[in-house]
Amino acid sequence: MRDSDLNAALAEWKTALGEENVTADASATLPAQTATFSTRQRVLAILKPAHRAEVQDCLRIANFHGIPVYPVSRGKNWGYGSRVPTAPEAVLLDLCRLNRIVDFDEKLAYVTLEPGVTQGQLYAFLAERKSGLWMDATGSSNEASVVGNALERGFGHTPYGERFSHLCGLEAVLPNGEVLETGFHRFPGAKAAPTYPFGMGPYIDGLFTQSNFGVVTRMTLWLMPAPEYFQSFFFRSDNPGGLAPLVEAVRPLRLNGTIRNTIHIANDYKVLSGLRQYPFEETGGQTPLAPERMAEFRRRLHFGSWNGSGGLYGTRRQVAEARRLLRRALKGKIDRIGFIDDRMLALIGRFATPFRLLTGWDLSRTLAILRPVFGLMKGIPTDQPMESAYWRKRTVPPPQMDPDRDRCGLLWYAPVAPATGQDAVALTDATCEVALAHGFEPAISMTMVTERSLTCVISITYDRDVAGDDDAALRCLNALRTRLSTLGYYSYRLGVQSMVEMQGQNTYNRVLDSFRKTLDPKGILAPGRYSAR
Repeated sequence: MRDSDLNAALAEWKTALGEENVTADASATLPAQTATFSTRQRVLAILKPAHRAEVQDCLRIANFHGIPVYPVSRGKNWGYGSRVPTAPEAVLLDLCRLNRIVDFDEKLAYVTLEPGVTQGQLYAFLAERKSGLWMDATGSSNEASVVGNALERGFGHTPYGERFSHLCGLEAVLPNGEVLETGFHRFPGAKAAPTYPFGMGPYIDGLFTQSNFGVVTRMTLWLMPAPEYFQSFFFRSDNPGGLAPLVEAVRPLRLNGTIRNTIHIANDYKVLSGLRQYPFEETGGQTPLAPERMAEFRRRLHFGSWNGSGGLYGTRRQVAEARRLLRRALKGKIDRIGFIDDRMLALIGRFATPFRLLTGWDLSRTLAILRPVFGLMKGIPTDQPMESAYWRKRTVPPPQMDPDRDRCGLLWYAPVAPATGQDAVALTDATCEVALAHGFEPAISMTMVTERSLTCVISITYDRDVAGDDDAALRCLNALRTRLSTLGYYSYRLGVQSMVEMQGQNTYNRVLDSFRKTLDPKGILAPGRYSAR
């Protein structure tokens, strides 16, 4: 790329967007090329369009001058690359100003929104209207983009947690600046456009997820009617070998609809990292935390080797029956189970102090993680899970957390397995072996996102200020990818450092590459994003 081409493009972008919305200043570009792991990509400038027409202008100018452009919704993609582009050099297309909720229907339970709309913004929108509808929320943060996560096929905690199945009607700007609308939206006045996803003819919405085929500037998301009654459940197994029976017990309840939401099972390392930071004092500063030391923390803080959570939704009678079936399924496989609703949660908070004085068990730590998880199952976003990114930092998380700025080390890998006990054990055993051998705690959560599969999110968490840990973490990630793919478990989502996985000459990639050559012959839109170009 020639400097003259970039300078000419910058001048045109400033005319199109206004000078205040185009910057190449290092004070803005350097933070944008920083992630929670080592990166080398350069952000040449940042563009901030305010509406679809300006997005079109940005891409037309980029096409004319041959400048790579990388779109981000809010840039909160921590653990996968944050705002960092996939190409060695690119201009960032920051969509945070496209933050309008453009349509809402209480009766049909949908909302149409732009990519700059945050989880917190959508939640506040519904609360202000005293809506009887719940959104689905992820554990990312209040400031995370709803659209951005859905386009990565992320998942949340309610019965609508498999997010891609609950969206339709995409509006996308193609690399040449043209606008494409999916489903019935392409027909004038189509009344079913926000309620029926498939439209007529080939269904192409999925092409705009995890891809570089277009910039999505609008999406319709379906919302969940609030149930008459909601009750969460939390259980634990103290048996390190207890994972397989748990998976075998809960899978039938997901398949038959007794449990409707994305049930989670987390190991002890995952729970401890949510309760506190690394116990440097207790271990004399040694890392990783050995399994025998972890056993001490399990006993002291009252959590298990495996810890599950989920929700029951419906009428009070339906929830009571689901509770009975869950107890029966888990009998003999767990050491403890508790059911919590809003009233019970308030009582626990009220009596936490006298309970601690009576038993010595400090419930405040448990409540610190219990309340946010309970809220997520009701579609209430929270920043609390971000604290685990500070697991190995020696300073406490600040009130305004920013893992990129604070040099938190975080890499996520998310392999998917069939929902069987045998597969769950094979995946987690291999993960623990690889992570500990590379000097990292195997913090693992397994989520039954669908009725038949387990999505495993593995956290490699460290301190980027510790010399050598960036390289060690990447070696650990690569070793995990190699080991787990050999076993047949592949990640559903990749970070910018791993998208080379998508390269290769096979029929699937050749077909996608033919689409790219048609839609983006100059290869200017997010080159290298889930692709070889």
